[in-house]
Amino acid sequence: MREASSAHALSMPLDAVGEVLATFEGVSKSFPTPSGVLPAVQGVDLEIRRGEIITILGPSGCGKSTLLNMLAGVFAPSGGRVTYRGAPVTGLNRNTGYMTQNDHLLPWRTVAANIRAPLELKGWARSEAGRRVEALIATVGLTGFENSYPSQISGGMRKRTALARLLAQDPETLLLDEPFVALDAQLRLAMQSELRSLSRRFGKTVLFVTHDVDEAAGLGDRCIIFSKRPGRIRTIVDIGLPADRSLFHLRQDSRYARISAVLWDYMAKEADLGDGQQRGQP
Repeated sequence: MREASSAHALSMPLDAVGEVLATFEGVSKSFPTPSGVLPAVQGVDLEIRRGEIITILGPSGCGKSTLLNMLAGVFAPSGGRVTYRGAPVTGLNRNTGYMTQNDHLLPWRTVAANIRAPLELKGWARSEAGRRVEALIATVGLTGFENSYPSQISGGMRKRTALARLLAQDPETLLLDEPFVALDAQLRLAMQSELRSLSRRFGKTVLFVTHDVDEAAGLGDRCIIFSKRPGRIRTIVDIGLPADRSLFHLRQDSRYARISAVLWDYMAKEADLGDGQQRGQP
Protein backbone atom coordinates (compact mmCIF):
# COMPACT_ATOMS: atom_id res chain seq x y z
CA MET A 1 0.00 0.00 0.00
CA ARG A 2 1.23 3.47 -0.78
CA GLU A 3 2.13 5.43 2.35
CA ALA A 4 0.95 8.94 1.63
CA SER A 5 -1.81 11.17 2.88
CA SER A 6 -4.27 12.76 0.50
CA ALA A 7 -3.29 16.18 1.84
CA HIS A 8 0.35 15.58 0.88
CA ALA A 9 -0.58 14.17 -2.53
CA LEU A 10 -2.72 17.19 -3.33
CA SER A 11 -0.19 19.84 -2.34
CA MET A 12 2.90 19.54 -4.49
CA PRO A 13 3.89 23.15 -5.25
CA LEU A 14 6.13 23.84 -8.20
CA ASP A 15 9.21 24.92 -6.24
CA ALA A 16 11.66 24.86 -9.15
CA VAL A 17 11.61 24.77 -12.91
CA GLY A 18 14.66 24.00 -14.95
CA GLU A 19 15.92 20.56 -13.98
CA VAL A 20 16.18 18.37 -17.09
CA LEU A 21 13.64 15.59 -16.62
CA ALA A 22 13.65 13.76 -19.96
CA THR A 23 15.69 13.79 -23.14
CA PHE A 24 15.42 12.61 -26.72
CA GLU A 25 18.87 12.14 -28.25
CA GLY A 26 18.98 11.58 -32.01
CA VAL A 27 15.71 9.66 -31.80
CA SER A 28 14.12 8.04 -34.84
CA LYS A 29 11.20 5.65 -35.09
CA SER A 30 10.00 3.57 -38.04
CA PHE A 31 7.16 1.09 -38.32
CA PRO A 32 6.97 -1.98 -40.57
CA THR A 33 4.29 -1.91 -43.26
CA PRO A 34 3.24 -4.47 -45.89
CA SER A 35 5.23 -2.54 -48.47
CA GLY A 36 8.34 -1.85 -46.38
CA VAL A 37 9.14 0.56 -43.56
CA LEU A 38 7.34 3.79 -42.63
CA PRO A 39 9.57 6.41 -40.93
CA ALA A 40 7.51 8.26 -38.33
CA VAL A 41 10.08 10.55 -36.66
CA GLN A 42 13.70 11.20 -37.47
CA GLY A 43 16.62 12.85 -35.67
CA VAL A 44 14.73 14.28 -32.72
CA ASP A 45 16.82 16.05 -30.09
CA LEU A 46 14.89 17.53 -27.18
CA GLU A 47 15.26 18.33 -23.49
CA ILE A 48 12.15 18.48 -21.30
CA ARG A 49 12.45 20.39 -18.05
CA ARG A 50 10.56 19.65 -14.90
CA GLY A 51 7.40 21.66 -14.41
CA GLU A 52 7.05 23.08 -17.92
CA ILE A 53 4.10 22.70 -20.24
CA ILE A 54 5.19 21.81 -23.76
CA THR A 55 2.72 21.87 -26.62
CA ILE A 56 3.53 19.84 -29.73
CA LEU A 57 2.16 21.16 -32.99
CA GLY A 58 2.42 19.76 -36.50
CA PRO A 59 0.65 18.23 -39.49
CA SER A 60 -1.34 15.00 -39.17
CA GLY A 61 0.82 11.90 -39.23
CA CYS A 62 4.07 13.72 -38.38
CA GLY A 63 4.90 11.60 -35.33
CA LYS A 64 3.62 13.77 -32.48
CA SER A 65 1.88 10.86 -30.76
CA THR A 66 4.89 8.64 -31.47
CA LEU A 67 6.98 11.01 -29.37
CA LEU A 68 4.62 10.59 -26.41
CA ASN A 69 4.52 6.82 -26.80
CA MET A 70 8.31 6.56 -26.73
CA LEU A 71 8.51 8.65 -23.56
CA ALA A 72 5.80 6.48 -22.00
CA GLY A 73 7.79 3.39 -22.96
CA VAL A 74 4.97 1.96 -25.08
CA PHE A 75 7.59 1.20 -27.69
CA ALA A 76 11.31 1.76 -28.09
CA PRO A 77 12.95 4.09 -30.61
CA SER A 78 14.42 2.56 -33.75
CA GLY A 79 17.47 4.75 -33.28
CA GLY A 80 18.82 7.12 -30.68
CA ARG A 81 17.97 7.19 -27.00
CA VAL A 82 15.08 8.33 -24.78
CA THR A 83 15.94 8.96 -21.12
CA TYR A 84 13.93 9.87 -18.04
CA ARG A 85 15.78 11.23 -15.02
CA GLY A 86 19.03 10.16 -16.64
CA ALA A 87 18.07 6.52 -17.18
CA PRO A 88 17.12 5.02 -20.57
CA VAL A 89 13.41 4.32 -20.99
CA THR A 90 13.42 0.57 -21.62
CA GLY A 91 9.89 -0.42 -20.59
CA LEU A 92 6.68 1.20 -19.42
CA ASN A 93 7.56 4.52 -17.81
CA ARG A 94 5.44 4.61 -14.67
CA ASN A 95 6.43 8.22 -14.04
CA THR A 96 4.11 9.19 -16.90
CA GLY A 97 0.34 9.15 -17.27
CA TYR A 98 -1.61 9.24 -20.53
CA MET A 99 -4.85 10.95 -21.57
CA THR A 100 -6.20 10.71 -25.12
CA GLN A 101 -9.20 11.93 -27.14
CA ASN A 102 -11.28 9.07 -25.71
CA ASP A 103 -11.83 9.43 -21.97
CA HIS A 104 -12.02 5.62 -21.53
CA LEU A 105 -14.32 5.93 -18.51
CA LEU A 106 -15.78 2.65 -17.30
CA PRO A 107 -19.54 2.97 -17.95
CA TRP A 108 -20.53 0.66 -15.08
CA ARG A 109 -18.63 2.74 -12.51
CA THR A 110 -19.66 6.06 -11.03
CA VAL A 111 -17.58 9.23 -11.29
CA ALA A 112 -16.02 8.52 -7.88
CA ALA A 113 -15.38 4.87 -8.70
CA ASN A 114 -13.71 5.77 -12.01
CA ILE A 115 -11.38 8.19 -10.25
CA ARG A 116 -10.66 5.61 -7.55
CA ALA A 117 -9.65 2.90 -10.05
CA PRO A 118 -5.88 3.64 -10.18
CA LEU A 119 -5.74 3.83 -6.39
CA GLU A 120 -7.34 0.40 -6.15
CA LEU A 121 -4.74 -0.97 -8.55
CA LYS A 122 -2.02 0.47 -6.33
CA GLY A 123 -3.53 -1.18 -3.26
CA TRP A 124 -4.54 1.95 -1.38
CA ALA A 125 -6.71 1.40 1.72
CA ARG A 126 -10.36 2.21 1.01
CA SER A 127 -10.50 5.05 3.55
CA GLU A 128 -7.32 6.65 2.22
CA ALA A 129 -8.49 6.30 -1.37
CA GLY A 130 -11.85 7.80 -0.44
CA ARG A 131 -10.22 10.92 0.97
CA ARG A 132 -8.02 11.27 -2.09
CA VAL A 133 -10.98 10.89 -4.45
CA GLU A 134 -13.09 13.35 -2.48
CA ALA A 135 -10.33 15.95 -2.68
CA LEU A 136 -9.87 15.42 -6.42
CA ILE A 137 -13.60 15.67 -7.10
CA ALA A 138 -13.64 19.04 -5.36
CA THR A 139 -10.50 20.12 -7.22
CA VAL A 140 -12.00 19.52 -10.68
CA GLY A 141 -15.44 20.90 -9.79
CA LEU A 142 -17.46 17.69 -9.74
CA THR A 143 -18.86 17.92 -6.22
CA GLY A 144 -22.43 16.65 -6.29
CA PHE A 145 -21.80 14.27 -9.21
CA GLU A 146 -19.82 11.63 -7.31
CA ASN A 147 -22.50 8.97 -7.75
CA SER A 148 -23.38 9.78 -11.37
CA TYR A 149 -22.48 7.40 -14.16
CA PRO A 150 -20.63 8.51 -17.32
CA SER A 151 -23.85 8.32 -19.36
CA GLN A 152 -25.49 10.79 -16.98
CA ILE A 153 -22.96 13.62 -17.23
CA SER A 154 -21.87 16.04 -19.94
CA GLY A 155 -18.82 15.73 -22.18
CA GLY A 156 -17.01 18.38 -20.16
CA MET A 157 -17.72 16.55 -16.91
CA ARG A 158 -16.45 13.32 -18.45
CA LYS A 159 -13.20 15.07 -19.33
CA ARG A 160 -12.94 16.42 -15.78
CA THR A 161 -13.46 12.91 -14.46
CA ALA A 162 -10.74 11.56 -16.75
CA LEU A 163 -8.37 14.34 -15.68
CA ALA A 164 -9.09 13.66 -11.98
CA ARG A 165 -8.42 9.94 -12.58
CA LEU A 166 -5.10 10.83 -14.19
CA LEU A 167 -4.18 13.00 -11.19
CA ALA A 168 -5.20 10.17 -8.84
CA GLN A 169 -2.60 8.03 -10.59
CA ASP A 170 -0.18 10.83 -9.57
CA PRO A 171 2.32 10.62 -12.45
CA GLU A 172 5.17 13.09 -12.52
CA THR A 173 4.61 13.83 -16.22
CA LEU A 174 1.27 14.09 -18.03
CA LEU A 175 1.16 12.98 -21.67
CA LEU A 176 -1.93 14.42 -23.34
CA ASP A 177 -2.83 13.51 -26.92
CA GLU A 178 -5.51 15.95 -28.15
CA PRO A 179 -7.66 15.26 -25.09
CA PHE A 180 -10.09 18.16 -25.64
CA VAL A 181 -10.55 17.99 -29.42
CA ALA A 182 -14.15 16.72 -29.24
CA LEU A 183 -15.36 19.53 -26.95
CA ASP A 184 -17.06 22.70 -28.09
CA ALA A 185 -15.03 25.91 -28.01
CA GLN A 186 -16.23 27.13 -24.61
CA LEU A 187 -15.70 23.79 -22.85
CA ARG A 188 -12.37 23.33 -24.54
CA LEU A 189 -11.12 26.67 -23.26
CA ALA A 190 -12.38 25.84 -19.77
CA MET A 191 -10.53 22.50 -19.78
CA GLN A 192 -7.33 24.12 -21.07
CA SER A 193 -7.52 26.63 -18.22
CA GLU A 194 -8.22 23.83 -15.73
CA LEU A 195 -5.28 21.79 -16.98
CA ARG A 196 -2.85 24.70 -16.81
CA SER A 197 -4.00 25.62 -13.31
CA LEU A 198 -3.82 22.05 -11.98
CA SER A 199 -0.45 21.32 -13.55
CA ARG A 200 0.99 24.41 -11.84
CA ARG A 201 -0.66 23.60 -8.54
CA PHE A 202 0.62 20.01 -8.45
CA GLY A 203 3.99 20.67 -10.07
CA LYS A 204 3.34 18.47 -13.11
CA THR A 205 5.31 18.42 -16.33
CA VAL A 206 3.03 18.32 -19.38
CA LEU A 207 3.49 17.28 -23.01
CA PHE A 208 0.36 18.22 -24.95
CA VAL A 209 -0.20 17.19 -28.57
CA THR A 210 -2.53 19.41 -30.60
CA HIS A 211 -3.40 20.48 -34.15
CA ASP A 212 -4.81 23.77 -32.84
CA VAL A 213 -2.51 26.81 -33.03
CA ASP A 214 -4.58 28.81 -30.52
CA GLU A 215 -4.45 25.92 -28.04
CA ALA A 216 -0.70 25.53 -28.53
CA ALA A 217 -0.06 29.23 -27.95
CA GLY A 218 -2.42 29.68 -25.02
CA LEU A 219 -1.57 26.56 -23.06
CA GLY A 220 2.16 26.07 -23.50
CA ASP A 221 5.35 27.51 -22.06
CA ARG A 222 7.16 26.25 -25.17
CA CYS A 223 5.79 24.99 -28.46
CA ILE A 224 7.57 22.33 -30.51
CA ILE A 225 6.71 22.53 -34.19
CA PHE A 226 7.13 19.33 -36.17
CA SER A 227 7.73 18.98 -39.87
CA LYS A 228 5.75 16.69 -42.13
CA ARG A 229 6.51 12.97 -41.87
CA PRO A 230 9.07 11.82 -41.07
CA GLY A 231 8.67 14.23 -38.18
CA ARG A 232 11.61 16.41 -37.31
CA ILE A 233 11.63 19.31 -34.89
CA ARG A 234 11.44 22.29 -37.21
CA THR A 235 11.69 24.84 -34.42
CA ILE A 236 10.95 25.38 -30.72
CA VAL A 237 9.13 28.59 -29.87
CA ASP A 238 9.25 30.12 -26.39
CA ILE A 239 5.70 31.32 -25.79
CA GLY A 240 6.77 34.07 -23.40
CA LEU A 241 3.35 34.70 -21.82
CA PRO A 242 2.95 35.10 -18.03
CA ALA A 243 2.88 31.84 -16.07
CA ASP A 244 -0.34 32.93 -14.32
CA ARG A 245 -2.06 33.94 -17.56
CA SER A 246 -5.84 33.87 -17.87
CA LEU A 247 -6.72 31.84 -20.94
CA PHE A 248 -10.15 33.49 -21.05
CA HIS A 249 -8.63 36.93 -21.70
CA LEU A 250 -5.70 36.06 -23.95
CA ARG A 251 -7.37 37.19 -27.14
CA GLN A 252 -7.17 40.78 -25.91
CA ASP A 253 -3.41 40.40 -25.29
CA SER A 254 -1.19 41.67 -28.10
CA ARG A 255 1.60 39.28 -27.03
CA TYR A 256 -0.72 36.33 -27.62
CA ALA A 257 -1.65 37.66 -31.06
CA ARG A 258 2.02 37.95 -32.00
CA ILE A 259 2.95 34.46 -30.84
CA SER A 260 -0.10 32.96 -32.58
CA ALA A 261 0.97 34.66 -35.81
CA VAL A 262 4.47 33.15 -35.46
CA LEU A 263 3.03 29.66 -35.00
CA TRP A 264 0.64 30.10 -37.93
CA ASP A 265 3.53 31.12 -40.17
CA TYR A 266 5.50 27.99 -39.31
CA MET A 267 2.44 25.79 -39.81
CA ALA A 268 1.69 27.41 -43.16
CA LYS A 269 5.23 26.72 -44.34
CA GLU A 270 4.91 23.06 -43.34
CA ALA A 271 1.64 22.79 -45.23
CA ASP A 272 3.17 24.47 -48.31
CA LEU A 273 0.42 27.05 -48.33
CA GLY A 274 0.54 30.31 -50.18
CA ASP A 275 0.52 33.68 -48.42
CA GLY A 276 -3.18 34.10 -48.98
CA GLN A 277 -3.92 30.90 -47.07
CA GLN A 278 -1.90 31.69 -43.95
CA ARG A 279 -3.40 32.43 -40.57
CA GLY A 280 -6.83 31.17 -41.46
CA GLN A 281 -7.35 33.52 -44.42
CA PRO A 282 -9.53 32.20 -47.27
